[in-house]
Parts: sequence; C-alpha cells; structure tokens
Amino acid sequence: MSDLTTLHELIERLTRTGRLQDALHELLRAGAALVGARRGLVVLEPSDGLGPDTTLGFGLSRADLGHLETVPRAATSHGLLLDTPAGMPGGEREIVHPDLPSEDGLDPRHREVNARLGCGASYALPLTTKAAGRLGAVVWLYDEPAEPTERRRHLIGLYARHATEHLGRLLELERARTALTTLAQELLPARLPRVAGVRLAVRHRTGPGGGGDWYDALPLPEDALGLAVGSVTGSGPGVVAAMGRLRASLRAYALMEGEDPVAVLSDLELLMRLTEPARAATALFAYCEPAVRRITFAGAGHTPPLIVGAHRTEFVETSLSAPLGMLSCWEAPSVELSPGPGETVLLCTDGLLRRTGEPMDRAFARLHAAAASVPEEVRGDPAAVVDHVLGRMVAPQAAPQALVAGGGSAGGGRSCGRDDADVVLLGACFA
Repeated sequence: MSDLTTLHELIERLTRTGRLQDALHELLRAGAALVGARRGLVVLEPSDGLGPDTTLGFGLSRADLGHLETVPRAATSHGLLLDTPAGMPGGEREIVHPDLPSEDGLDPRHREVNARLGCGASYALPLTTKAAGRLGAVVWLYDEPAEPTERRRHLIGLYARHATEHLGRLLELERARTALTTLAQELLPARLPRVAGVRLAVRHRTGPGGGGDWYDALPLPEDALGLAVGSVTGSGPGVVAAMGRLRASLRAYALMEGEDPVAVLSDLELLMRLTEPARAATALFAYCEPAVRRITFAGAGHTPPLIVGAHRTEFVETSLSAPLGMLSCWEAPSVELSPGPGETVLLCTDGLLRRTGEPMDRAFARLHAAAASVPEEVRGDPAAVVDHVLGRMVAPQAAPQALVAGGGSAGGGRSCGRDDADVVLLGACFA
C-alpha cells in the first residue's frame, strides 16, 4: 500500500507538469528515487525524426554530460535502446549493468568515463508508446555497484509507462507550439528597414499558445516611415492567421494614405467589420517624417507610446478610442509629436504589461519607471533602450536578441509573470 501511495503521488507530480522539459526533469528525479540511484540522464530522440532531440541530466553537470557524450554511442545503454530497430530483441527491455568497474568487454572509453564520474552501476529503460513509438531512453547511475530489486523494477516500470504517455502528449503540444511560433515569426518582418534619420530596434516574443501581437515598419513615399504595432484578441492558429491578414491590410492602407493615420485605421476598422466580424483588435499607427522629426499617431484602444530622451520620459497622450471591431464606426483624432535629437519613441503591446503579472495601473507605472531608468549614455541607442526596458519589465530566462535595422532576428524566450502573453517592443530613435 505504501508503494502504491508513493507511486500515485509521483505520477500526480508528473502530470502537473505542462512543459516537456519540466516533465523530463521530473521523470529523472522521481525515477532516481524509485530505483535508489542518485544521478541519471534522459535522451529524448523521437523515432519519427521530427524532434526535438535533447539530453538532460540529473545530478550531472554540463561537463559530466560532455564526458558521457564522448563514449561511443553503441557502447552506451541509451544508444543500444535507441538504435535497436523496432521489434528486434534488446530495444524494448531494460538494460542493467550492476558492476561497471568489473564488467568484462566494456568499451575502454566507457570504462574511463565511468571512473572519472564515479559510476559503479547503471539501469536503463526505453521510453516507448504504442501511439508515438520510441521517444527516447532514460538511464539512472549508481555511485557503487548495485541494481534495483524486483520490487523497485516493478514500480519504475509502472511509473515509466505513465511517464512516457505523458511525454508523448507534451511532445505533440511542444511541436504545435513551435509550429505556431514559427508561423507567427514568418508573418512578421524578416528585418527592419534602413531609413535616413531614424534607427530602429524591436523585440517580439510569442506566447506558447500562439498569440496575435504584431509589428511593422515600412518605408513610405517622400522619405517617410510607417510604424505600427497591434494585437488580435485571443490565441491559437486562427488568431495568428488573423494577425497576418490584419498586418498585410494595414501595409496596403499605409502605402495609399499613410500620411493620415486616422484614415488608415478607419479603413482597417471597416475591413475587420466586413471580414472578421467576430474578432476585436487594437492597433497603433505612426506616420514618421524623420527629416523634420515629426510623428503623427493614431491609436485604436492601444497602449500609448512612450518617449525617452535626455531630459524627459513621458507617455504620448493619444486620444481615447475603442479597439477595432468594437464599434459600428471607428474614428479618433490623431496626435502629433516632435521628438528631439537622440530621443527614442517606444511602441509596445499590452502583452509587455501583462507579462509583469501586476494590475494595469501598476504595470504602466513600472513601464514608465523602466524607461526613466535607462542610462543617459545609451538613450540614443534604440537597441540598448529596448533591452533595458524589457529587462526591467520581465525577467527573461534566456537573453533576448535584437532585431536592429539592417538585419538580425527577433528573440524569444520564457519570462516570469504572465509568460503566455505575446510581447512587442519597438523603438525608434531620431537623429
């Protein structure tokens, strides 16, 4: 009864994991407890070849994993499990090495690495489901010669079956998230344009559900520049597709009448009402004239821009207006802004505020404080300004990458707070 209670608790912990990497770490941790080991590694290598392929360790440093990777694959337990063709003996069973230092016929490099890491024994299992086939293999390592008892083997066998089914579901979810993220990135600019008198930088992070935040920067006639940010309500493939349609439509309207941002958003509102009646979206469009440092804004229910300069940090007071698709006819007056030399104008989506996990009034205050704290010596560098503000608003687990005018790619990564929200932060610095 005690064994069943423990097994139930461990399976419950596993099923609460919502990400593939978290589930793999939980599998290693719980499995080590069940078989009485202290360390282990899992190799995820789906047999369909669609990935993702990864290796994670438990109780092993990055250097330890590097040493293990120098062992010929055919000499490792996980290599035997992964490379044995389906249906052949050896590919669907456990592999036990109860006394590695004394084992005859062990690969010399394997023996050398075991001695370096202090491994006395190992126990390996395949990760296989009927639906997905072979997903990978897991190996637990003992400090001394040992092997799990029959009771422990029974428990880890039951646990591994549940774990593998859960991993299979998370693998499909991870692939769907990756596909949505890739689709969203492909619908956005591959690079920012070079326009005399202004420098640009952007951050874009797509949430795991595939959100509808977007941005655009396009050269316009008479050396002007159009800047836009927006968000389609909701998440999922349909929202990503709607985001692509909305951005493409705004580009067309901007080329025809970009000097009048109100007309651009009015046309977009009419199009949405006719073609996307069930959706709502926010948007902000800016017509920039870098030669005279003048910007004309119009916003539809969107977060106001923020201007960051040597002597001021303030929100641009755009007029209040409803999101697109909410009223039978949308129109709001435009607002003009004349940034000074070296000042950076920041355009962002609500996702940046939601990622903080705070109420909106406090998130706005935090955004203002983040912009105000940009060091004076970098306020004329839009990439540095965007980096600083994003770093103060959210705590990234991976360093973001800049998309700077002339090349590069938008960065991704998870953050604290509401990490399911899309984020767009676009900076334009005027000479």
